[in-house]
Amino acid sequence: MSGRHRATEENSPILYLSLPTYLALCFNLLVAPIVYAASSNEFSRSQAWSLGLLGLGTVALSIYLFFVMFVPEKF
Repeated sequence: MSGRHRATEENSPILYLSLPTYLALCFNLLVAPIVYAASSNEFSRSQAWSLGLLGLGTVALSIYLFFVMFVPEKF
């Protein structure tokens, strides 16, 4: 097994992306009901989930762009 990489190694892209995805979905468990309650039943549950994920993606992108603008040496 010397030439093969296992999914548990540190350089695996699966582990690199799985933790942020898992945390975003867990955080969306908190955001989606708030969006659903604030819309007074104008949105379906799937629309509330989609809006929650869209909001999380927007916040994540803005944080990333903030760091790229002010600390460009790292990128």
